[in-house]
Amino acid sequence: MKEAELIIKAMKKSGKPMKSGEIAEMTKLDKKLVDKAVKVLKDEGKIVSPQRCFYSIK
Repeated sequence: MKEAELIIKAMKKSGKPMKSGEIAEMTKLDKKLVDKAVKVLKDEGKIVSPQRCFYSIK
């Protein structure tokens, strides 16, 4: 999944929890696509949500 790789790379670069809108802006991906990919990554345990609507790498 190419989107997942871009999202993880953006989160590593940021170094702080991010909203899906910020991730979309940073990766130049559509926000809906980011939301879907974030859900998959969260279900796989690759990212966590330390605060509502924010995501970070586990």
